[in-house]
This record gives sequence, C-alpha cells and structure tokens, in this order.
Amino acid sequence: MQNWLNKNIISEYGNISYTDTDMGSGTAIVLLHGFGEDSSIWEQQVNYLQPHCRLIVPDLPGIGSSTYTAQTELSIEAMAKSVEAILAHEQIDECIMMGHSMGGYITLAFAEKYPARLLKMALIHSTAYADSDEKKSNRKKSIELISEYGSQAFLKTTIPNLLGAACKKDSPELINQLIKKAAAFSKESLQAYTKAMMLRPNRTKILEQSKIPILFIAGTEDSAVPLTDVQIQAELPAEKYLHILNGVGHMGMLEATVLVNQYLLEFIHS
Repeated sequence: MQNWLNKNIISEYGNISYTDTDMGSGTAIVLLHGFGEDSSIWEQQVNYLQPHCRLIVPDLPGIGSSTYTAQTELSIEAMAKSVEAILAHEQIDECIMMGHSMGGYITLAFAEKYPARLLKMALIHSTAYADSDEKKSNRKKSIELISEYGSQAFLKTTIPNLLGAACKKDSPELINQLIKKAAAFSKESLQAYTKAMMLRPNRTKILEQSKIPILFIAGTEDSAVPLTDVQIQAELPAEKYLHILNGVGHMGMLEATVLVNQYLLEFIHS
C-alpha cells in the first residue's frame, strides 16, 4: 500500500495502529480484517478504492502493530470500541464500515453501539448469527490446538480450507503467502480472538432494524459462512445488496479481487 500514513493512538485497550490516506476524498471507509489476518489483507481493495475515497484500515488490538493491554478480556464489543476511538481521534463523525468475517462481527457490534456513526455497512463472508453449539465446541478445540502447536501450525491447517477449489488448485503461492504471514500472530492473540468469536451474541436484530443500506458478499464454496445463511440474512434489512461469488470460498477479496472491488465501489457510490 502506497501513499499511506501510518498512525497509532493510545486507547484504553492499548496502542492501536492503523493506516490512513489523504489521497482520497469524500466519505471515510473503514476496512476491518478477519481472524488470522491483519490490515494487509485489504491491499488490493486499498489500491483500487484509494482514488475514490478516504480509507481507514486498522490492525485490530493484539494484531500486527497493535497491542492489547486492557485488564478485561478481548471481546467483539471491545474491538468495536477501539475502532470508534480511531474515528473519534480523526474527528470522523460518519463512515461506511466494511468487515471481512470477524471484521463483520465487529461491524455489527459497532452498529449496535454507535448506529448514528454509520452511513452504510458491508458484511463480506460474515454473519450476524451467533455460534452454534457445535461451532462453539470447535472453537474450544481450536484454542487447545493453538496452545499446543502454536499459531502458525494451527493456521497452516485451517487457511487452505477457507479457499475455493479453483483457488487452491491455481494459486498455491497465495496459500503459502497467507501461511507465511501467520508466523507473526501470537498464540495468545489468536486464542483471545477465538474466544471472543465464540462468545458473541446473535445480532440479526441489527439487520432487521437497520435504517442504512447493507451489502452482503458471499461465496458458493464458503465453508466458514454458508451461502444459505447469508441469503436468509440478506432478506432482513430494508435496503440490502447481495452479491454471490461462484466458485469462491471465504476469501473473496483475494479469490475474486476484480469483482469484489467493483461491488465495493458500486456500494460506496450507491
């Protein structure tokens, strides 16, 4: 990412690092990464959207250059508060927030706590549903595996499952890049994020009661967020947009970059 300013603020949750561009103008767009990712996951979207708008892209607490030093446990709600702290620091009253996977969970928590701050929101391979009992059980097993084998070994086994069949076949270098980045994540932060996702509540009421436009992007081969779940939720808001990526898994920003970029820009200007 070029022409970006690297910034950080000291919040009640620690040092929060983010990038900001003054190259774009108009409405501020906040891009929130998912689990096992940092802000660099948005690089292709940043390069595409940068001429059209101002972009704020944080490393969430405990990830990348951001730290987490609060005495309370990390939670989805705490991460939403850390994003709000960035907006307050930048004197941004309203924004469009777009979250991938866990970033979508944070976007929904933000919408619940700060509805007046959002003009629109996008859920990219994400869901408003809480974890099922089965998924909670799997999260607990993940926490144990991370503790025993470390973050990189854990992500090495999970990352390939997030991608569609075509991407796994045609782009093995992409998988290797994602696994290589996994070495930078501490097992403590991954465990904290896993627990935060496990404990998050159902937020479908946010979709039902929303007075702002909501964009949904889903993949037909997404094993983490089933397409049928997204289709059901996409019927809930009064104003909604749904784009389905054929042959794509959980990482549309990387698997179908051109389409995702177009859909995001269309939504921003809609």
